[in-house]
Amino acid sequence: MSNTDQNEMNFLQHLEELRWHLIRSIASVLIIAIVAFSNKSFVFDVIIFSPKGADFITYQFLCWLSVQLNAFFPTLISADVLCIGGNIPQLQNLNMSGQFTTHIMISVVAGFVVAFPYIFWEIWRFIKPGLMDKEKKLSRGTVFFSSFLFTTGILFGYFVIAPLSINFFSTYQVSADVANQFTLSTYISTLTTIVLACGVLFELPIVIYFLTRAGLIYPEMLQVYRKHAIVGAFVLSAILTPPDVFSQFLVTVPLAILYEISIVVSRRTVKKIKERAAE
Repeated sequence: MSNTDQNEMNFLQHLEELRWHLIRSIASVLIIAIVAFSNKSFVFDVIIFSPKGADFITYQFLCWLSVQLNAFFPTLISADVLCIGGNIPQLQNLNMSGQFTTHIMISVVAGFVVAFPYIFWEIWRFIKPGLMDKEKKLSRGTVFFSSFLFTTGILFGYFVIAPLSINFFSTYQVSADVANQFTLSTYISTLTTIVLACGVLFELPIVIYFLTRAGLIYPEMLQVYRKHAIVGAFVLSAILTPPDVFSQFLVTVPLAILYEISIVVSRRTVKKIKERAAE
């Protein structure tokens, strides 16, 4: 057998292996999506629509915080300054198949979010055999940390950014003559976009780790561009959140912390690479 035939077989074998990893990943999403689809009341009434209710835990915490701040600064902060939420009227559906397609879409999103650790594990199983022993040792815990960061980002987006954004847009008016009447599709789009974007953004340390391993980024480079990163965090927070200082602060600070963590990750990665090379 010629080298060309052998290489072609190896390529086809890798392609077949990748196909099965993808099939298992998609199957995990579909299985969880079916479970989510079958539990419509829990998914929508308890999870999806909770951020628009006044009894949502974030609104309750902010109201409690407002009272505490008022106790220390009674002349500066009123007791109800942060008591927000519960301003969204009943959502409207304008498309005949709108509720059904929304049900399917949310089920798939739920399947992806819940199955993300398994999906990443499948991708890692495909990549790992091609790594050297030293690279495998340096990459220990990748699946765990990636899943942890993604989940943290999802929770941060759901409990912090989404309710603040929803409350802002539900109360904002260009004129008293214009009433806010929200549709199901716009509410779902706003909520899912914010939550998934936060989940992806929180993967920054993992991305920096692999870029450092590839030699594309160095800790010194990240330190030089620290100020630019903070400005970028402000810009990104302005896009993801309402145009108020409090909301932008809540987004910018975690992003800045993630950037600092990324610098530490990059520095430790370079150090370990040098140590392995010296062995």
